[in-house]
Amino acid sequence: MIWNESSECMRPDEMRDLQNKRLRTTVERVYHNSTFYRSRMQEMGVSPMDIETIDDLVKLPFTVKTDLRDQYPFGLFSAPMSEIVRLHASSGTTGKPIVAGYTRKDLGTWSEVMARTFAAGGCSRNDIFQIAYGYGLFTGGLGAHYGAEMLGASVIPISAGNTEKQIQLMTDFGSTALCCTPSYALYLAEAIQEMGVRDKLKLRCGFFGAEPWTEEMRREIENKLKIKAFDIFGLTEIIGPGVAYDCEAQSGMHINEDHFLPEIINPQTLQPVAPGEIGELVFTTITKEGMPVIRYRTKDLTSLTYETCSCGRTSVRMHKIMGRSDDMLIIRGVNVFPSQIESVLLEFGEAAPHYHIFVDRANNTDTFEVHVEVRPENFSDDLSSMLNLRKRIEARIQSVVGIHAQVKLVEPRSIERSTGKAKRVTDNRKLY
Repeated sequence: MIWNESSECMRPDEMRDLQNKRLRTTVERVYHNSTFYRSRMQEMGVSPMDIETIDDLVKLPFTVKTDLRDQYPFGLFSAPMSEIVRLHASSGTTGKPIVAGYTRKDLGTWSEVMARTFAAGGCSRNDIFQIAYGYGLFTGGLGAHYGAEMLGASVIPISAGNTEKQIQLMTDFGSTALCCTPSYALYLAEAIQEMGVRDKLKLRCGFFGAEPWTEEMRREIENKLKIKAFDIFGLTEIIGPGVAYDCEAQSGMHINEDHFLPEIINPQTLQPVAPGEIGELVFTTITKEGMPVIRYRTKDLTSLTYETCSCGRTSVRMHKIMGRSDDMLIIRGVNVFPSQIESVLLEFGEAAPHYHIFVDRANNTDTFEVHVEVRPENFSDDLSSMLNLRKRIEARIQSVVGIHAQVKLVEPRSIERSTGKAKRVTDNRKLY
């Protein structure tokens, strides 16, 4: 191997010793180099000498997204700009963008964790990667790009969109691995099916992330593209893609815990939950130099598994993100996640995995409507069959989420497709 993956199979005591050492180094770095963290720690009466092991994480302050925006652009950096060799940023659609700075060592770490990600999916230097994540300030494209290169594989840096060109190069260049959002993977699958070229492709696996997706959607992608679909997880605030990844067992994403310390907390009480319980995912970076982050609240809801995986890796695993605490819809007092709706729809063979949720208020009551595409072979002018399908979907949604949703069946390809993160919800209540 051209990178060190021994940490993936470390004994728990070895991993803990490594984490303790790296956490102490990181706390020293932010205390002495970040005015923000030094001030926060002093407010809590904490000094670097108080942090000896990872059990002391609870003594440290949380970091939230507004902290990163308030420190825009470089207020959270713990290295001088002369050592920052790369800048990335979020889209900033809901305010100032979140900026991430990387030293040369940070870029090496990022490449390493992405190389691990691809190796865990069975890839090697013999693969040809088609990177259909967006390049630029978004971390997806370049993160996957450098990881594949560290693996020794060939890279096609096509970026997102231009579907016809994607399929042409996939065919002509013999791409074996695809990297993009899961929603765009489905869009590509539809186009490939329409063009009738699946048998000409050498594609055998895909690495999909940047948006929540269900196990049902994984099976849909695998069946349509005839590949093995791997989940990857990352955040710009932490490093980008490569924080966690599926192995071939597909039984939870392995966290690169020699670089990123995970916690699960109750989002209301902010206290740790028991192992295996669902809560909010929190990360502390323990090797980053440019912008280390302490106890960052991701808002993502999941749980952790500490048992050794069937693949032999001993690293802690996180389950698929079930939703975000800030994306959760409260409709008539009931918590609803878009992923629950997606999971229901993929139970029905007649429904395509494309939907949009509309929430509004009328007569002081929340309205809940779901537009669902019907597959071309199942869309019909037969009103009775369409009515039957609509009622079955409505009954199943009510069974899963606990409230009634008005389902509207729409024509194939009438719901807007996305080459990046899919927009699934329109909540008009925010306008009032």
